[in-house]
Amino acid sequence: MATSNFLPDPESGQSIRPDSVPRVNIPTVFRLGLFQMGLSMMSILTLGVLNRVMIQEIAIPATLVAVVLALPAFVSPSRIWFGQMSDAKPLWGYHRTAYVWVGAAVFAIAAFLAVQVMWQLNAVANNPSGWVWTTQTMGWTAVLSLVFAIYGLAICASGTAFAALLVDISEEDNRSQVVGIVWSMLMVGIIVGAIISSSLLKQLTPEATVTTLQAAVNRLFIIVPAIVFALSIIATLGVEKKYSQYTKRSTLVNREDSITLGAAWKILTASPQTALFFTFLVVMSISLFMQDPVIEPFAGQVFKMPLAESTRLNVFYGIGILIAYGVTGFFIVPRLGKRRTARLGCVLVAFAALLLGASGFSANPAFLKLGLVLFGLATGFVTTAAISLMLDLTVAETAGTFIGAWGLAQSLARGLAVVIGGAVLDAGKKAFPTLELAYCLVFVLEAVGMVLSIWFLNRVNVTEFQSTTKQAIASVLESDLD
Repeated sequence: MATSNFLPDPESGQSIRPDSVPRVNIPTVFRLGLFQMGLSMMSILTLGVLNRVMIQEIAIPATLVAVVLALPAFVSPSRIWFGQMSDAKPLWGYHRTAYVWVGAAVFAIAAFLAVQVMWQLNAVANNPSGWVWTTQTMGWTAVLSLVFAIYGLAICASGTAFAALLVDISEEDNRSQVVGIVWSMLMVGIIVGAIISSSLLKQLTPEATVTTLQAAVNRLFIIVPAIVFALSIIATLGVEKKYSQYTKRSTLVNREDSITLGAAWKILTASPQTALFFTFLVVMSISLFMQDPVIEPFAGQVFKMPLAESTRLNVFYGIGILIAYGVTGFFIVPRLGKRRTARLGCVLVAFAALLLGASGFSANPAFLKLGLVLFGLATGFVTTAAISLMLDLTVAETAGTFIGAWGLAQSLARGLAVVIGGAVLDAGKKAFPTLELAYCLVFVLEAVGMVLSIWFLNRVNVTEFQSTTKQAIASVLESDLD
């Protein structure tokens, strides 16, 4: 049965879709997903390759590696500013697309530069007695931190504008499907990125020299970022011009004096529901991503997997989450609702995390791979529902600002998760006699956090949010007239 291109306004009964703006079609949504695919390929390079190289091959302390890799998340407050800028200040005539392109170019270049700085850090810190803080190591660590911060700012600019574009082109009734498809492509990127990375690193053995390692990793960080930048262009070319409803929905679009950062902040903070949902996203995301910096070292140190094989583990995780995204967006969320699906996902993630912790005691790689598939399925359940709910908790006038706030919650939490994961692992190694127990501690804390996030989710009320926020927008308009 064909779906109408005109959706009734719930208050007036009139169409809220202008004749001149077509409804976004499925092939275009899949094309948009290429951008998410590229972002996940980049995450494989940083959290799947660099963290393993720095912790195991170069022997940089895990806590330091975690802090450096988390810096892109710690600059995420810039998401609110980038979101507000994309609302109010078109770049080259586009509210979203140009921000996506510029950000993609910058993070692709920054990723390659980060690797070059890493080799310099290894050269000055290579000491038979272990890691030693010197003026040179501190200097190169500072440079590496700066490059990762720039990388993070570029991710914030492009990612926030892209998510706001999804709000602009979608409706409440098809939002879970858009999220399901686009975020499914993110998982395709994890699989593709893992396969490409594994192929380019397959010649490496545990006995490989630093020179051989350096050549292979450099080649990887030239090829993949170039592919990702091309995907960013292909994904968004022409979409905003044809499908965006931002200029039709927003009452402030032609009133730039009313879309200042201060005005946007008043709207953002008008409803207590904003803080509740922000807290839910933080707790949920910390619990979801705490294992990111430890999975590959877990595979290497406990299961004795070589670098290429541990990188391929992302394929098993990606397969699980890819299946869940498709099923959840089209079948589960429409039947259970977004909040109930998110609660179910939190419970499933907690179970899968405990299963991963138990796999270390089996010394069986097949058990680990099964745990990753199940963890991926559970992650797909909770993220599809949470992201769909997140896109509902926006208003047209400040869509970019709200998306920036939700992106800030997720990015900040992901950064904290990386640091917490690395720090807990270091603490576990000191507190427990075996590596299995040290890694298990990380997974147990993940499970506890997922259960805690349900408490915050149960208090989120979308209807109250929308009512309060509409009143705040009216107040902004009235004060502007005064």
